[in-house]
Amino acid sequence: MDHINSDFLENHSLHYIEMALRTDKIERIDNPDGYGKRIGDCGDSVEFFLMHHENRIKSVSFFTRGCLNTTACCNTVATFAQGKTIDEAWEIVPEQVIEYLNTLPKDHFHCAELAVGALYLALRNLQSLKSSSV
Repeated sequence: MDHINSDFLENHSLHYIEMALRTDKIERIDNPDGYGKRIGDCGDSVEFFLMHHENRIKSVSFFTRGCLNTTACCNTVATFAQGKTIDEAWEIVPEQVIEYLNTLPKDHFHCAELAVGALYLALRNLQSLKSSSV
């Protein structure tokens, strides 16, 4: 193992490593029940796609053009939101993401804010589409 890989593994928590490298939630969905996109000041972009059933989020996916830190935050947010009610998903905050990842670099806390903000936009979109179809 080279020095860079060794440093990465030694300098990050298992949660961070898992969320940074996980790919199963990275997917664009056609016609989601809720969609939100944010672009950070850093230039990273995040899109969240939500599917729901009976007021529960049954599927969460995302697509990002950004750094590994943003990917780790998006995967964490997606994991937190999966299976939650819509009201419970609104309670997800950047501080929870940062705490869970444990080793997110301090100069990348904005990545957690970006991911949570995109989730909030998707939740708002979900709620507005849901209320207009009633």
